[in-house]
Amino acid sequence: MHPFHHAKSNPDKPAYIMAASGEVVTFRQLDDRSNQIAHALRGAGCKPGDTIALFAENSPRYFEICWGAQRAGLYYVCVSSRLTAPEVQYIVEDSGAKLLIAGASKGEVAQQVKAITELEHYWSIDGAIPGYTPLEMLRGEFPPTPIADETAGTDMLYSSGTTGRPKGIRPPLEPNAPIDADSVLMQVLRALSGAGEDSVYISPAPLYHAAPLRYCMTFTRFGATLIIMEKFDAESMLGYIEKYKVTHGQMVPTMFVKLLKLPEDVRHKYDLSSLKWIVHAAAPCPVPVKEQMIEWWGPIIDEYYAGSEGNGMTWVRSPDWMTHKGTVGRAVYGEVHICDENGDEVPVGEEGQVYFGGTNPPNYHNAPDKNAAALNPKHPDWSSLGDVGKLDADGFLYLTDRKAFMIISGGVNIYPQETENVLITHPKVADVAVIGVPDEEFGEAVKAVVQPMPGIQPSDELAAELMEFCLANLSKLKCPKSIDFDPELPRHPTGKLYKRLIRDRYWGKKDSRIV
Repeated sequence: MHPFHHAKSNPDKPAYIMAASGEVVTFRQLDDRSNQIAHALRGAGCKPGDTIALFAENSPRYFEICWGAQRAGLYYVCVSSRLTAPEVQYIVEDSGAKLLIAGASKGEVAQQVKAITELEHYWSIDGAIPGYTPLEMLRGEFPPTPIADETAGTDMLYSSGTTGRPKGIRPPLEPNAPIDADSVLMQVLRALSGAGEDSVYISPAPLYHAAPLRYCMTFTRFGATLIIMEKFDAESMLGYIEKYKVTHGQMVPTMFVKLLKLPEDVRHKYDLSSLKWIVHAAAPCPVPVKEQMIEWWGPIIDEYYAGSEGNGMTWVRSPDWMTHKGTVGRAVYGEVHICDENGDEVPVGEEGQVYFGGTNPPNYHNAPDKNAAALNPKHPDWSSLGDVGKLDADGFLYLTDRKAFMIISGGVNIYPQETENVLITHPKVADVAVIGVPDEEFGEAVKAVVQPMPGIQPSDELAAELMEFCLANLSKLKCPKSIDFDPELPRHPTGKLYKRLIRDRYWGKKDSRIV
């Protein structure tokens, strides 16, 4: 299970197609170019266990680099293309990267990064960047044959920093591991997705994020063809599904929302009959949104809960979800434990912090305190991503919220996700964040920050309408006491909301309880 196998058996088959440009990279080309890059990395002094960083938007060169690093036994750090130079500097230096590869579209930031870092090498792709060596030219100096000391490397990804400074997740590397070895994700997808050489997989998200990167590379291992969207657009995605007869894909709930808010005639304009399997995760999906997607696309929508940390996974198919609405599934890797603040398990149906047992705990790079904080105080072999949830009698997990996002109002714990799930279903709401803001009487009060749909103007009347909508669907305690409007909420392209940035407007960075 590796591109080099498919390069031998089906060399001219597209490994991936860039959706907008139409550029095709075959399995033979992917294998040849990743071999050349592996040689170039060795020539730059990168030994197994070393680290490189990749700072680029979705590009046909992206996977050539990742597979080159993978077969050279390196950690490859895929850096968000939305970051500023100091933020990139922090990740590059914290990870210990020996070289940085930057996309020409990020040239201005890349030059700033070079000015404030001291790496051994700086390479560019997709065009020239002053002070950077073009990788397309450099790789031509090396043969398309494998390096002599191939060994499996892996990604080292940084948390998105929604509640603080990002930390690198650095899984251990096994010396001399074969580059085509199986993985937990491969085993799960082989069993649950029906993926194979005939699959066509669409990826609408940024490749620097864990799920798009790992799912794409796993489907490549299966011999599938990838359709890589440079940027997500709801109607364009429907068109690509029809054009390429897409069978599989991975999405996030905000994409579902945008698809459902397309005009009815647009939604039903395209032939989506080729779809066999779609999976979503990364953020909670409001029940009405998922119900509408299943009604539209059929019972082909799976959901999972896991983190980049790889310390556990739950999974649910559409039929089980329909009888357990709101669940993120049952454990398929590790076992789930719900615990109170003392680390003791709570009864079925009660909320608590979600822990995974029977798996390896997270390994946050240069963060021993965070590693320790992830462990259960009573059961140190159980680890948590910081989420709150509950189990039902059938073993299905329901997530309530991130523990860090909990609002404490008058001594009562309020998890904002439930309120957000109601508000996002209103036809005039494009996006929403619910947070706690300072309140003299109750400590915190519930506030909603709403991004209206295009063409909808913020107004006191709209705020009143939305508050009435909440009161009709939620207990008063969970309803916002006030509503503000924002033309665009700070949401990561992968679907995660930067709530910390919104909270800082109301608490101020120095006084905020979220760091």
